[in-house]
Amino acid sequence: MASLTLNIAPCKTSKKIVIELDANKFEKLAAYFGFFNSEFLASLSRAEKDYTSGKVRKIKSLKELRSQF
Repeated sequence: MASLTLNIAPCKTSKKIVIELDANKFEKLAAYFGFFNSEFLASLSRAEKDYTSGKVRKIKSLKELRSQF
């Protein structure tokens, strides 16, 4: 993949970061990660069904995911 410059800035009032990129950069990034392939789109449909049926829960950190396995 060709180089891709992103603007990343921390938020001063919280523990968040802001990533800024234009539409062309987003499309390049999405294509690189395979977000346009049919398997990924099908997984999005499954995730939306899980969400609407209540099979999800909120987490505060990735450590919580690790403790489940």
